Amino acid sequence: MYEDIKKALLIKLMKKRLWGHKHTSFDNLSKGFPSHLGKDVKKVADELIKEGILLKHPTSYGMEVSLNPRMKETIEKIAFG
Repeated sequence: MYEDIKKALLIKLMKKRLWGHKHTSFDNLSKGFPSHLGKDVKKVADELIKEGILLKHPTSYGMEVSLNPRMKETIEKIAFG
């Protein structure tokens, strides 16, 4: 199940073109997923941050995340096959 969430999350961020300096709020990552998966989405996102696939951008109004452009090949491999 976590693999499906990881894949869907990466595809979602790629469709929005959130690479490098373009980022979104960590709290918004679970939007678009069923409400009962909210905690799982955040766990997967934390795991992706630890792996270096997602970059953290701390701001005065909360944590922001984006895709790591240096990991583009890895991200595409996870997302598409």
